[in-house]
Amino acid sequence: MAKNEMLATNVWGRRIKISLNVSALVFIFIALLIPNRISSITPSAFAYFPLEGLLLGLVLLCPGRRGFVIRTIASFLLATGIIFKLADMGTYQAFGRPFNPVLDSHFLADGMNLLQGTIGLTGAFIATALLIALVVGIYLLAHMLLGQVQALLQLAPKVCSTGLLAALIIWTGLSFVGWQRASAPFCDLMTEHVSNTLSSIADLKAFSEVVNNDPYASMPDDSLFDKLKGKDVLVVFIESYGRTVLDQADFAASIRPVLEQSSAKLAAKGLFARSAYLTSPTNGGISWLAHGTLLSGLWINSQTRYDRLVMSQRPTLNRLFQRAGWRTVAVQPAHTMDWPQGKYFGYDRIYAAKDLGYRGQSFNWITMPDQYTLSALQSLERKSGARTPVMAEIALISSHAPWTPLPQLVEWNQVGDGTIFNQHRVGDTPEVVWQNTERIREQYRKSIEYALANIVSYAINYGDDNLVILALGDHQPAPFVAGESDNRDVLVHLISRDSKVMDAVKDWSWTDGMLPAGNAPVWGMDKMRDRFIAAFSKQTTEFAQLNQ
Repeated sequence: MAKNEMLATNVWGRRIKISLNVSALVFIFIALLIPNRISSITPSAFAYFPLEGLLLGLVLLCPGRRGFVIRTIASFLLATGIIFKLADMGTYQAFGRPFNPVLDSHFLADGMNLLQGTIGLTGAFIATALLIALVVGIYLLAHMLLGQVQALLQLAPKVCSTGLLAALIIWTGLSFVGWQRASAPFCDLMTEHVSNTLSSIADLKAFSEVVNNDPYASMPDDSLFDKLKGKDVLVVFIESYGRTVLDQADFAASIRPVLEQSSAKLAAKGLFARSAYLTSPTNGGISWLAHGTLLSGLWINSQTRYDRLVMSQRPTLNRLFQRAGWRTVAVQPAHTMDWPQGKYFGYDRIYAAKDLGYRGQSFNWITMPDQYTLSALQSLERKSGARTPVMAEIALISSHAPWTPLPQLVEWNQVGDGTIFNQHRVGDTPEVVWQNTERIREQYRKSIEYALANIVSYAINYGDDNLVILALGDHQPAPFVAGESDNRDVLVHLISRDSKVMDAVKDWSWTDGMLPAGNAPVWGMDKMRDRFIAAFSKQTTEFAQLNQ
């Protein structure tokens, strides 16, 4: 009986050992080959012959203390690669790009602030502790599993070394003849990350050298925007209003007619519109990079560049308007916390969410409907009578995720304190909508239709001869909505009742109306500031030379 129990114990022991060995090998194989984008994780992604697996096996054959040191180094590299892949998956889903430790380090502080606001300080610390535990756990797991493989290899080192060397020769031959499945994906990924990190460091150094070099900083105040004297100028950012609404058939089937109808409605009321495309520095989020790019005339494609910008002396479009005699304001309904960076841009007044007087219910993350935001601007800054002209930068956020429920347009004289929107809201809860990708995409499309209807309605109702609107998207929606495309273009529209405003931008070659042609100009968003200044400012000899 005792002998049978011992045999059974030995059998189970061998089975457990075999299971651990197999699990360790499978884990390493998956870690080496798993793509860094969720959409790329398919069975074919694992049908490769990875060089790293062979090299890893060979170095783990080293015995004793040296073998332990090599195993520790190898496990550190493997775990680091796994963590980078996980981080890439997140940033690709949100922003359509890989993780960059230099440019994305701010996410740690941002994430902590977000957690404190949603689950409190204690909850934030617990979540942070769990994240740290996960990272440490990945390193310990990699070290343990490589130890398991190392012990397995050293049971028959000569046989294993011979087999691995033979496999290495085969891999070399297959690679030499161009068989693409003989690859080094893990090494390639880590090399790319190191290269991107070094490039980012060099880029920031170069950026620091040019951020304060702006010829417009010395332009005479009376030369600035003389063609817009007496006019209110609104720079309106429409959340997630990307070119995908025209490029993807299911969106375009609805949005193209909306834009065509918008053109007709504006024209019928004596308003002009011209449209084109701008390339945003960001994708899927981080809207303030787009704001910083357009207003500074520099390419602000990372938080690090943004932080450097707001510490500089470079004059923004807002500050230049301020110098020229405009009252400058920011209308930021998404801002619920302090915004110290706002001081850089040159506002006479910043209207955060609490300053706009909204008394209605929020729309999940969305603090207030776009219509209320514009109505508040009208009552706070565009009152009739003698006053200083206003240059306002406005963020419209109703087209921000989760895109449900959505507000409905009401008569402008009924907007009031916003409580009317408690009854004028449609759409299921996010918990219902976000169970289905098609429902999410449908709600996104409807939010863009609402945003466009809102802008057009405002222009028609309040667009007198002294109003100029530059409306543009800040970035494409997240890749799971827009698709995994490298295109970062957004739509941009210039609207005014004054034909002289349109005459000033004839050389822009933008498309008449709200629907830009497929071959309409595509400018980098960083080019908009200087072109706007040039179009609407006094063309002194010195000034003209800046735009040659």
